[in-house]
Amino acid sequence: MLITPMKKKLNSYGVIFDNHQYKILAEDAQPTLGSAPNSALPVIFTTYIDPKVIEYLFAPLKAVEVAGSERMIGSWTDNTVMFKTLEFTGQVESYGDYNNDGAAKANINFPQRQPYLYQTFTRYGQLEQERIGMAQIDWVSQLDKSSIWTLNQYQNKSYFFGVDGLQNYGLLNDPSLPATIPPSGTAPNIIWQNKDALQVYGDVVLLVKQLISQGDGLVDANTDMTMALSPDIAVNLNKATQYNVNVLTLIKTNFPNLKIVTAPQMSTLAGEVVRLKADNIEGQLTEEVSYNLKLRAFPLFIQHSAYSQKKAQGTVGAIIYRPVFVARMIGV
Repeated sequence: MLITPMKKKLNSYGVIFDNHQYKILAEDAQPTLGSAPNSALPVIFTTYIDPKVIEYLFAPLKAVEVAGSERMIGSWTDNTVMFKTLEFTGQVESYGDYNNDGAAKANINFPQRQPYLYQTFTRYGQLEQERIGMAQIDWVSQLDKSSIWTLNQYQNKSYFFGVDGLQNYGLLNDPSLPATIPPSGTAPNIIWQNKDALQVYGDVVLLVKQLISQGDGLVDANTDMTMALSPDIAVNLNKATQYNVNVLTLIKTNFPNLKIVTAPQMSTLAGEVVRLKADNIEGQLTEEVSYNLKLRAFPLFIQHSAYSQKKAQGTVGAIIYRPVFVARMIGV
């Protein structure tokens, strides 16, 4: 067998190059693994994290749109908010040069409401902030947004339902509101889902007639009005007659100044509510929603390795100045 220079060098170490020994040497070039067999990468190295944060959606804040106006009343130091109402009274008598009868008077009242202050906290630690930051999320700003959202959600709820235990009422439960009326028909054809377009429109006309009746000559078909109902019920306004005219078109044609607003809160435990109001009569708003404090942020409190901040707001609920110009239908 021919000995090459490399083999001659290996021979000096006692390596024998016959066919059998050479084969064994070749096999030993890939020794047994000392670690677990693996042909893949950790999944984190092949995972893409989108930097965009997808936020969950919640019920929209619609109370201000339903009421038509929001106003600050008083301050957060006030325990009671007092309003002044004035009603003209008087009587006449037959005229006579020496007749002193007849008198013009006025009646004054001072209805009250009780504001309610409420608060929430944002709290976070340094380690918590940095760990979440590794996921490309600005944790502090998200918590700050969450605190504002939490306060505004409660504010909106108080505008609809007030605050239990206080003289603080909402658009749906103010005790001064006139009694609700039922829709036309009998069960199960009382609800709009089971009615055709003309029957649904008939209920709208019935509600408008109720408001006109309550208005005692101050409300008519051309008055600026707002009708509030839930999104579930509002779809019934798209029902069309046999002449392909839908309920919305009939409303806009016959009540040109009627605005329609949807709000999920109109779906109540007692049933679906359709609420109609005259927006203003002789320059006076029928109602407003009000607050006495809007987003007061207190100083950031720094602990050893954590932070916290208090935020507060105040609600006076819905102030319905003239309840007679609000009509409600329940059970549609």
